[in-house]
Amino acid sequence: MIVEMKKVSLVILKAEKEESLKALRKAGVVHLEALEGNSPELAAYKEASSETEKAISLLEEVAIPKKQTVEQVSLTSEEAIAKAKEIIGFSDAKKSLFDKINQNTQELARLEKWGSVDPVEMDALKEKGLFLYMYEIPQEKYSAIGEDVQTVVVNTVNKVTRFVVVSESELEDRPQGLPAEAYAVPLPELSTAVLQEEIAKAKSEIERLDREILTAKKYEKTFAECKKILLSKIEFENISSGMQCENPDDLENPEKALAWLTGYVPVDAMKKFKQVCSDNSWAFIAEEPREDDPVPTKLKNNKVVSLIYPLTNFLDVTPGYHEYDISGWFLLFFCIFFAMIFGDAGYGALISAVALMMMGKGAKTGTSFAPINVFILLLGLCTMTWGVLTCTWFGIEASRLPAWMVDASFAPISAAKIGTDKANTNQQIFCFILAILQLSVAHTKGILRYRKSLKCLGELGALLELWGMFYVVLDMVVDPIAYPLGISEDAIRFLGINLSPYTPVIALGVLGFGFALNFVFSNYDGSIKNSIMESCKNIISVLLGIVNVFSDIVSYIRLWAVALAGAAISNTVNTMAGPMFGKLIMVVFGVILLCFGHGLNMVLNLLSVIVHGVRLNTLEFSQHLGMSWSGSKYKPFSEN
Repeated sequence: MIVEMKKVSLVILKAEKEESLKALRKAGVVHLEALEGNSPELAAYKEASSETEKAISLLEEVAIPKKQTVEQVSLTSEEAIAKAKEIIGFSDAKKSLFDKINQNTQELARLEKWGSVDPVEMDALKEKGLFLYMYEIPQEKYSAIGEDVQTVVVNTVNKVTRFVVVSESELEDRPQGLPAEAYAVPLPELSTAVLQEEIAKAKSEIERLDREILTAKKYEKTFAECKKILLSKIEFENISSGMQCENPDDLENPEKALAWLTGYVPVDAMKKFKQVCSDNSWAFIAEEPREDDPVPTKLKNNKVVSLIYPLTNFLDVTPGYHEYDISGWFLLFFCIFFAMIFGDAGYGALISAVALMMMGKGAKTGTSFAPINVFILLLGLCTMTWGVLTCTWFGIEASRLPAWMVDASFAPISAAKIGTDKANTNQQIFCFILAILQLSVAHTKGILRYRKSLKCLGELGALLELWGMFYVVLDMVVDPIAYPLGISEDAIRFLGINLSPYTPVIALGVLGFGFALNFVFSNYDGSIKNSIMESCKNIISVLLGIVNVFSDIVSYIRLWAVALAGAAISNTVNTMAGPMFGKLIMVVFGVILLCFGHGLNMVLNLLSVIVHGVRLNTLEFSQHLGMSWSGSKYKPFSEN
């Protein structure tokens, strides 16, 4: 359930702001509204936090041998911040050195065909009245150089001639006798020998910096702790500097200047909050939150329902304060969806084995029954159950399975007992039954929510639309002959049960009556006339709503389709690996192929669960509930 919240406004003395916030943080019950602080201390904390985070990121990139362990060393927060700056300095120095190496390497590549070039020697020749200028020209154009230009050929490589123009005076312009194809080669700032020496020194310095950064791996843990401390300080200072306060200069008694803030407290924590206020002589007002208040959501459920929290935390979805807590329904249907998508008892056994291994590993730390471990075990057991019922074991053909596995399967959905076609048809129908059940839960909740208003009739109409549309889906998707839309001469068979020949008429009547109720009362807000007018204004959306009901029900067939694809992959892997077990030398390759193929299939199934299994809960189901998952988690201002 979603815990009821109270909106509280707290008033304290501005002079006691720091002490009051520390006491409030120690109490750890108030979720404060967002504040934007501004102070030199806050800026300094943010900068230090950013530097620490960057240092952690740099150290994470440093790989150490698998068998080697790094003994962690503790530092004070001030020492950790200084060390973080030092590591960032190492990284920045490395970047500069790499840039220098790159520039020098490009310079050497430019002068590679010239051999050794030294600008110092060139300057020495200038003092003796001999000026040299480096040029390159296509080989066939060298002969076009005028006789008045004195040149010395250095070499000709790849049809490019390199030559030096010799002059007894400094040339300010390009010699007139040079063809346009000749282009000047600028002298380097340093000689090629010095450039090579600089590259070697830079590489050596980079190696030294790498050793320094590797040595700093021993500070990873203390950096992480420092990061947490800084985040706590940032939170505190952000609130302290962001609180609204009276201006002491406007008061006769500045010492009595007030400061205040607003937050939310769960009703079951109000007693503690009041006691803290009394102990610290704070003034406060507690009231019911308004509709537009950013009230946080705190969920409170039993241990079984709480098993879904690892998944919702991973997805980062939280219901709004005024929405529903569907944790229990989410868990129930997600387990079914997960089992149907994996659809294999063998895969379920492997998942259960992984969960048991995690429990065994957690025995040393007392976390064997951590929610994530129990959740994974539950998913594994559900998958095993579905696989047993459908007689699916690692995609092995039923004819090759032991008789007891076939006998344990459930005939209506087991291809081993009734054939593939009938089993597939019944599994499709089961998907649509799941759709009707889950979406009916959504509208039943709506009926109960609006039971004191005629709007509940609109929800009832939506519910009837679902049930009427269910038969239409059977006709259009499953079998139009077995489930005709007209009056049948014979009884209609549905999962072994005889239905009245008038079932199609009844279904369409229920669909039409539900549409009428929904049209009249879905927008009810005290006036039936206004509700009808609103529906008329949005007539296109209302009509499309019928199509959406159809598509939402059909959407659940994805469970069967994805499971069918997974079964096909399993069967293909077994078919490929089967012949390898005929020869002893190929057995190893067969085992590798089976492990890789089924492992890949399990990964694909897991992705399908995230895409499809989660979608049916957070989209189709939630849309019928009117949920947008717009909530924010209850995070009280507390000590870490």
